[in-house]
Amino acid sequence: MICSSADAGRGSLCLRNNKRADRKKKLLEKMPKRSEEGDRHKDAYQAILDGVKGGAKEKRLAAQFIPKFFKHFPELADSAINAQLDLCEDEDVSIRRQAIKELPQFATGDNLPRVADILTQLLQSDDSAEFNLVNNALLSIFKMDAKGTLGGLFSQILQGEDIVRERAIKFLSTKLKTLPEEVLTKEVEEFILTESKKVLEDVTGEEFVLFMKILSGLKSLQTVSGRQQLVELVAEQADLEQTFNPTDPDCVDRLLQCTRQAVPLFSKNVHSTKFVTYFCEHVLPNLGSLTTPVEGVDIQLEVLKLLAEMSSFCGDMEKLESNLKKLFDKLLEYMPLPPEEAENGENASSEEPKLQFSYVECLLYSFHQLGRKLPDFLTAKLNAEKLKDFKIRLQYFARGLQVYIRQLRLALQGKTGEALKTEENKIKVVALKITNNINVLIKDLFHIPPSYKSTVTLSWKPVQKADASQKRTSEDTTSSSPPKKASAGPKRDARQIYNPPSGKYSSNLGSFSYEQRGGFRGGRGRGWGGRGNRSRGRIY
Repeated sequence: MICSSADAGRGSLCLRNNKRADRKKKLLEKMPKRSEEGDRHKDAYQAILDGVKGGAKEKRLAAQFIPKFFKHFPELADSAINAQLDLCEDEDVSIRRQAIKELPQFATGDNLPRVADILTQLLQSDDSAEFNLVNNALLSIFKMDAKGTLGGLFSQILQGEDIVRERAIKFLSTKLKTLPEEVLTKEVEEFILTESKKVLEDVTGEEFVLFMKILSGLKSLQTVSGRQQLVELVAEQADLEQTFNPTDPDCVDRLLQCTRQAVPLFSKNVHSTKFVTYFCEHVLPNLGSLTTPVEGVDIQLEVLKLLAEMSSFCGDMEKLESNLKKLFDKLLEYMPLPPEEAENGENASSEEPKLQFSYVECLLYSFHQLGRKLPDFLTAKLNAEKLKDFKIRLQYFARGLQVYIRQLRLALQGKTGEALKTEENKIKVVALKITNNINVLIKDLFHIPPSYKSTVTLSWKPVQKADASQKRTSEDTTSSSPPKKASAGPKRDARQIYNPPSGKYSSNLGSFSYEQRGGFRGGRGRGWGGRGNRSRGRIY
């Protein structure tokens, strides 16, 4: 053996270590043939355990032989595991890797959760090769005993250091879905749900998103009852019983984060009623006061988009009329009256009202969805003056829409493929969807009595392919060709040159995402802030 320069002056010591290692190797090679005489070889196994304190060659032999004969010496199990752990922390990277690679051999019986706990702690390694070895080792013991492995993982998630917790959660979020069904049994999935609920008592926003991905991917939670469980779990995290504080960025952020996770779970059988009610009663009245820790986000538009998506799956609501009134009042704020005309027929005001198309699409869609549940709201619940006022606003908005729709279709006419992928044309395509959606919904409300039969696809959602036999109830919201016949409004205004009000589309058109840009901040209110102090150091 060639010693390192540091050992050059101690050649005799290196030689003795080599001879000792060779003797141990020869003795251990005989052990498999005589395993029934375990007591006779106990001293030899103890010697190899002591080898972890020796030189590099002895350590390499120990990393190989400690796990190989581990099962023959149950009375030395603790000493053997601890010796292997010492090797997992050795300064020599090759020794560490060998020791980590062999760890699954210790995962027998009651030792498996402990090995899983150890491997979870080793996820904090910054060496990519080591990290991959740890991942592979965890996956291999998963197939031996999934529940026992999860016990070790969740033990560290609940009690380990922050870096270990973070990587353990990411391991679950990325690796669970790769395991076969025979590993992820119903019992195992129930264990994951139970342990996840414990973790969710104290999580950051990012951790919450990862756990929702983990849970929503479980087969047992793909059912209606399973989805309902997840919605209830999210509602509990959102704490919909608490007083909403629109000026607290963390309060707003937590609500939106939870709602984003709930929206994909809603369906005709899993209702969004609790969330829609909370938004109508607490969020809409404070829309203008909302604050967010995330810069560059139109927080009001994000709230309205979430409400619009949820409104499609709202069930029976206790205070429907009251909440519909709040939604109606908020809609009126974004649907201006036409400007007064001067004696010469021109606008008395020098400025035209601003039309917030993106906001109106969301509010009008939500009102249209909830209005189906109380179809006589506009005719029986509003007095004549209010209904007249609303129709004037609708008509004014509709006239402006017609002009914009024509302009947008003309701008997009003949453009296909790459031409439609420019940033400017992408905005125009989405703007066309928005204006067409609003136009369809306004036409419904102009019916006598108002109708709630038309269906539209929200501008930021992918278009659903309709059955060819299904009767079309709305205009094509994606066409870039001009309409065969466009209506410019009531006939009595046909000869007038209409000067439309200026319109505004959100700069976030079509970019809405369920993914939160950043985690929760602040103190641990309901566990959504920073987590408690964690112990440090090895917890083997």
